[in-house]
Amino acid sequence: MLEFEHQKTPSTLPQGLYIVSTPLGNKRDITLRALDILSAVDCIACEDTRHSAPLLQYYGIKKPLISYHDHNAASKRPVLLEKLQQGARVALISDAGTPLIADPGYKLVAACAPLGITVFTIPGCSAVIAALSIAGLPTDKFCFLGFLPPKTAGRRTALEAAKHYQMTLAFYETPQRIVETLEDVAAVLGNRQVALARELTKLYEQVIRGTVAEVLALVGAQAVLKGEMVLLISGAEDAQSYGEAALLEMLKKARETQSVKEAVATVSGATGLPRKEIYQLALREGV
Repeated sequence: MLEFEHQKTPSTLPQGLYIVSTPLGNKRDITLRALDILSAVDCIACEDTRHSAPLLQYYGIKKPLISYHDHNAASKRPVLLEKLQQGARVALISDAGTPLIADPGYKLVAACAPLGITVFTIPGCSAVIAALSIAGLPTDKFCFLGFLPPKTAGRRTALEAAKHYQMTLAFYETPQRIVETLEDVAAVLGNRQVALARELTKLYEQVIRGTVAEVLALVGAQAVLKGEMVLLISGAEDAQSYGEAALLEMLKKARETQSVKEAVATVSGATGLPRKEIYQLALREGV
């Protein structure tokens, strides 16, 4: 290990919540600012204290750790908010990469604004961005859709909703489901170009590129694929003629998490159709 001396962070570090990105795997992939902040905060909320402890120990950082994950968030969130309201400096980290990106933390950040608690971003690693940078697929526009549903019916429905997106599609996937997912991709999206990135920054880092059929054959030939995975799929190549039913389905999907204005912009961007046309459809159908 190389010798490292933390910058002396002022004791007047502003109170608030610090969203700190951590390495995907290689411990050296952490910013100097992240180390400064982690060394200066009052406590660190982490997804799994057992996972985060070795990283903090590696850099000689000794701070109280609070477990904060999907299963205990409802009970731990008030505890963290109380600390923040009392003037504490709290860092939030995930097991790997940037917190909140398919990881816990959204509700904690959302709860801070009404209470006047400042949230600071300490940017760094993100698996989806790292995978995009080496996938060899277009990066001018992409759509990150998180984890696909675990069952075939839900997975195919999600893929169908993104079928006409003229941009690279990005998903997280598990080793246990990757073969079934690729089969569903082939069935719904066809034999597109894909890139499967796994174990990024780690000893067995691998990127498998090719058509869906080629990658499926390569994945199926390997006895066991381990590690977290990012699946990238090329977008729809040509502008297509969209029927109202398809547009309405896309609008309804977008409206699950977006306002009408945002959903219209999303569908317009994915299809290349004018926003005015999409908006009129949304009004007419009461979406």
